[in-house]
This record gives sequence, C-alpha cells and structure tokens, in this order.
Amino acid sequence: MRIIGGTAGGRILKVPKGLGVRPTPDLVRQAIFNSLGERVIAACVLELFGGSGALSLECLSRGAQLAVCVEKSAKHAAYIRDNHRQLGLPDRGFLVRVQDAFVGIQQVAASAEKFDLVMADPPFGEKNLGKRSESFSQQLLDDPHLTSLLASGGLFVLGHAKRDQLELPAHWRERKMLKHGDSIFRILMAVNESSGDSATPA
Repeated sequence: MRIIGGTAGGRILKVPKGLGVRPTPDLVRQAIFNSLGERVIAACVLELFGGSGALSLECLSRGAQLAVCVEKSAKHAAYIRDNHRQLGLPDRGFLVRVQDAFVGIQQVAASAEKFDLVMADPPFGEKNLGKRSESFSQQLLDDPHLTSLLASGGLFVLGHAKRDQLELPAHWRERKMLKHGDSIFRILMAVNESSGDSATPA
C-alpha cells in the first residue's frame, strides 16, 4: 500500500504482518480523501486504531497541521513511526500514542483537545443479524466522550464491515456513506445538543 496524494504521494507504506492489522485499501482511502477535499488542509487529526498509520499519514501528506495516531500495539506503533520517517514528513505535528483507543478517547476528552477530523478503521466485527453490533465501530459510535473531541464543524470518519449492521446513536448525523467491497465508510457529524441540529456542514 502507498500514500495516495500530497507531498508524499506514491511513497510505499510498510504494514505489520499478521491478522492484527487490516490496512485501509488504497482505493478506499482515495474515495475518503476525495470526499474530504480541502477539509484536510491545516486540519488537526486524530486517528484511532492506527495500525499502519495510513489515514493520519495521508492527512499529513495532504497538508494537515497535526496528526495524533493512537495504536495499542507497541510493535505496530513502531511501524507507524518508521513509516513517518520514511515518508520524509516533518517531525513536528505528528504524535503516536501507544494505548487502547477508548482509554485514549477519555484522556483526550479530559484534556479538552479538539480535532477537525477523527478517523478510525478498526478491526471488523462479526456478522450481527438479529442482534445489536458489538464491534469496535459500534463501540466508538456509542462512546459518550467521542463527540466532545470534535471541533466546531468537525467530522468523524468511521470504517466498518458491510456485514456489521451498525446503529447510529442520536448524537451522530450521517453526512455521507462510501462503499467498496466489504468495507463501508461513514462520514459523520456530531449533533448539537442545544439546538438538536448538526454543526455547520461543508
């Protein structure tokens, strides 16, 4: 896999071997970033379930000013840092946090940090016909702290398997859905509780 666009476009990314990482395919990332357009420029980005760091590194290549990548595995985090070095992107503006994604969400929420983009493509969940999804993607949607991480007008970009039928809680509003093979990506905005409406769209 490789970086799709920006200053590091075309550069190869190293991916940890084994079943613990399922990189977001190049064509899917291209569709995501085509949809986001100029929102990435000068954005502050948080990537959860980092894996290879492809999403946050793609953002940096396309002009994001800050990317924080949360990855639980120290081994995978080392790959992310190595990918960053190999791409020749500036050292400033990039941070890898080695911790559980949900712990990271709580800590970032407590610090009152805000992000223009929160991105996550976690491991796929099981098929959940006849029952509510228990996947990481559903857990992210249900997390009460996640909406507080978004700056005004910020977006949450979430990947999940087509077989995983997610429930969208009332505090999220879907802006767009992208489908590719077994992968689905949703671009979401937080609903403003005081007005009952979403933040200002693009």
